[in-house]
Amino acid sequence: MRRLLREDHHVRVLARSGSDRRNLQGLEVEIVEGDLTDATSLARICDNCDALFHVAADYRLWAPHPQELYQTNVEGTRALLEAARQAGVPRVVYTSSVATLGIPKDGTPGSETTPVSLADMLGHYKRSKFLAEQVVAGFAAQGLPVVIVNPSTPIGPRDIKPTPTGRVVRDAMAGRMPAYVDTGLNVVHVDDVADGHWLAFKHGVAGERYILGGADLSLRELLFEIADIVGGTPPRWRLPHGAVMPVAYVAEAWARVTGKPPIATVEEVRMSRKRMYFSSAKAERELGYAAGPVRLALEDAVAWFSLHR
Repeated sequence: MRRLLREDHHVRVLARSGSDRRNLQGLEVEIVEGDLTDATSLARICDNCDALFHVAADYRLWAPHPQELYQTNVEGTRALLEAARQAGVPRVVYTSSVATLGIPKDGTPGSETTPVSLADMLGHYKRSKFLAEQVVAGFAAQGLPVVIVNPSTPIGPRDIKPTPTGRVVRDAMAGRMPAYVDTGLNVVHVDDVADGHWLAFKHGVAGERYILGGADLSLRELLFEIADIVGGTPPRWRLPHGAVMPVAYVAEAWARVTGKPPIATVEEVRMSRKRMYFSSAKAERELGYAAGPVRLALEDAVAWFSLHR
């Protein structure tokens, strides 16, 4: 959104009634109230648009009612792209995730062509995003000019909810993560991801997908970096995955009683058995994408969370 405003575009935003709009404060945008289940609002958001950026998603690794993820991520995507097709929107950029991609068994970074299937998707979030991307690919095959981008793990300012990744940063800042498991992820500044969306709009090929990533880090390296930034104590203990899994089951059971998100989820522990490393070579080569230092992403995230506790 901010990237589009920098390019002097008029920006129209779909916002749910009663949603947190702090990230819209001070921005000259047109707001259409509605959601991905409201066909009338989707028609309004697409009317007379030069481009549609579909960045909305239900990003929860645990939900008391998992069907909500499929309703938003799969059926909401289907409804929005149908509205775009009906309105004749000439360019669509769809935000997927590296969660939909395959991870090579030899430990090398995954790419857009790494083999993967629905059976490889762990948990409802991953499955819903995988199915949503298949919906998008179907629209592309039918002629909708849609480009897919697959961000890795965005970190940076304005994570108001926060996201699951933001909670890791916040908890590490506060010293609430004294231990870690042996896993890894690809981390990228959220502003680099925004730039990648703009580049996909300008240069992406319809029907293609592009990984928007940054640096591959082990969880230990990530937590040590955050500790160094805040002047805190880095985690001391490495925990085996088998020791964490019972905690996740208990946390989820307690969450079902309280309705509050668990401190750890079974899905997170299962995913952590793999190092989720990815290559952005295709986006760099075809879009001109370039990610900045991961240290800057972490410093910006820490600065933002320090002011918004």
